[in-house]
Amino acid sequence: MAAGTIRYWAAAKAAAGVAEEPYAAETLAEALDAARERHPGELVRVLQRCSFLIDGDPVGTRAHETVRLAEGGTVEVLPPFAGG
Repeated sequence: MAAGTIRYWAAAKAAAGVAEEPYAAETLAEALDAARERHPGELVRVLQRCSFLIDGDPVGTRAHETVRLAEGGTVEVLPPFAGG
């Protein structure tokens, strides 16, 4: 299991109530599932519209279950118009 940081921006930051927090997950899907459990409510809805960067690279349309996370990596949770 990899450990790193999730950074929330814009509406995701407001919904989570934090700017960043740690993750411990193998995939983006696992990290986002854990974030939804920690922050039920508005963040669940907001994440459906967000874009994601993993260590600076856009996730795009890839299935989140296929996006592997690295030890010490960063997941950026961005507004849907940012980062592709």
